[in-house]
Amino acid sequence: MAQFAPPAGQVGTTAIPADTSIFVAWATGIEIERGWQFIVDESVGMAETGEPEFGLGMANSPEIVSLGDGGIATLTFDKPIRNGDGFDFAVFENSFDGQFLELAFVEVSSDGENFVRFPATSNTQTDEDIGTFGLIDATKINNLAGKYQALFGTPFDLEELTDAPELDLEKITHVRLIDVVGSTDTNYATYDQNGNAVNDPFPTPFPSSGFDLDAIGVIYENDLDFVENADNQEVALNVFPNPVQNEQFLQVKMVDGLYERMDLVLYDIFGKRVNANFENNAFYIENLAAGIYILKGEINKKMISKRIIVGADF
Repeated sequence: MAQFAPPAGQVGTTAIPADTSIFVAWATGIEIERGWQFIVDESVGMAETGEPEFGLGMANSPEIVSLGDGGIATLTFDKPIRNGDGFDFAVFENSFDGQFLELAFVEVSSDGENFVRFPATSNTQTDEDIGTFGLIDATKINNLAGKYQALFGTPFDLEELTDAPELDLEKITHVRLIDVVGSTDTNYATYDQNGNAVNDPFPTPFPSSGFDLDAIGVIYENDLDFVENADNQEVALNVFPNPVQNEQFLQVKMVDGLYERMDLVLYDIFGKRVNANFENNAFYIENLAAGIYILKGEINKKMISKRIIVGADF
């Protein structure tokens, strides 16, 4: 039974294309701790495909860096990631078809020392290993990087970690990815938040073993210069109702005096401008497919954005 968002291209997916305009930055620093190609037999050697820098910048599969069984990648950014409205960043892997999925846990930190893991869920069967070239149903996976095919990012929402006292959700400086290994053998298995072994293709005794990192895209970054550049006014973009239904008005409220200097545009999740006119502080929502949209505005060369949900089922 489907429980989570489906693969890229299907209705209800949360997959975000690499070339969409909602990404404002990409990872700029990386440290890699390679894992074994085959953790059961270390004589096979460690994963070795790709240079660490292949995990930096915009997603550009097939240039990736392979982590190997249990391998770790820790990435940093020019500016911290912040907790915005909806998803805050996305991780890109290089699955060629959206079914052969190599997965990784995702953790974040505000100081590079204390990391908190997103609550991952894997409802894939655990009776036996999937096998070297086995397939995974994306609707059974949540909060695991690698859920989607190449050039489509798996998004993460920092709001899910609000109960972690060691995190400053307005200042996430590090994102860490840890390959799940994929074995159901208790000697090597890694587990989701419910105690289920995370089953993904195993063994993969190749130089490209394990999670293949392509990139991390930032949706909300903490721009410390934003308030000064916006005439020392705190810029807030509030919209309601959200979710909004077709044939309703999406009301927009901002700090007084900024409307005349800001162009507000509605985009779909693929970065394509939606045909919706902004008049009298509102968009009229008409003939839009149910799904996720992004409302963006620019002032003094600074961009703010808001995630909009159209349809009652989201």
